[in-house]
Amino acid sequence: MKPPNPHRYIPMSRRRRIYEGKAKILYEGPEPGTLIQHFKDDATAYNAKKHSVIDGKGVLNNRISEHIFGHLNDMGIPTHFIRRLNMREQLIREVEIIPLEVVVRNVAAGSLAKRLGLEEGTQLPRSIIEFYYKNDELDDPMVTEEHITAFGWATPQELDDIMALAVRVNDFLAGLFLGVGIRLIDFKIECGRLWENDLMRVVVADEISPDSCRLWDLKTNEKMDKDRFRRDLGGLLEAYQEVAHRLGIMPEQDRPTVSGPTLVQ
Repeated sequence: MKPPNPHRYIPMSRRRRIYEGKAKILYEGPEPGTLIQHFKDDATAYNAKKHSVIDGKGVLNNRISEHIFGHLNDMGIPTHFIRRLNMREQLIREVEIIPLEVVVRNVAAGSLAKRLGLEEGTQLPRSIIEFYYKNDELDDPMVTEEHITAFGWATPQELDDIMALAVRVNDFLAGLFLGVGIRLIDFKIECGRLWENDLMRVVVADEISPDSCRLWDLKTNEKMDKDRFRRDLGGLLEAYQEVAHRLGIMPEQDRPTVSGPTLVQ
């Protein structure tokens, strides 16, 4: 009798669910220290106060995030990503998520423009890194390095590592998108502690996709990200498809069928 193959794909219905978030589900992985990250079609904004299901969004985010994380791995930027399993799922390393959203801003938009009275689209004097405490009940409040270290969410050394990762990711993403005619306005990453024996290092986790980036067409300033959903502009799936198409990762025949958003009460 053959021993079980730890790399054998197990159908989603038979896997143990570890965690479900607004846009993704984490399942137990095929071997210790791994998880399967499943991308849902849910579109949410304002901490899920606004919610729809848009057929095919999860497929696009999975493919785009795979493309970006693969490049980050190749560049020596540590991430949780191992490989894509299928159109909706990735194999990832299990990490201890640091409860911070790390936002890197290159151009004034969204809450920054509103807070400081800046016109959207204004180039910032330099890239700015902001931290938000991950807590939906509190609407992810903005916090300072003092808050983070005082409450033990991350150590000073971990904060240094997080900021270094954020700067490297920003440099890469800005060049990647500029090369396909897209302006990187801002983006959000999450980081986690990856334990390897007795050693721990901070790695980039979660996803990087049009759900977590603001992307504007370089010539027209057309929004190609989740602001299309937040601001009721329509055409979210088509915008994500265009991002994937420009990056060369979604041939025409592989594009998900557009059936329109389904409102969820």
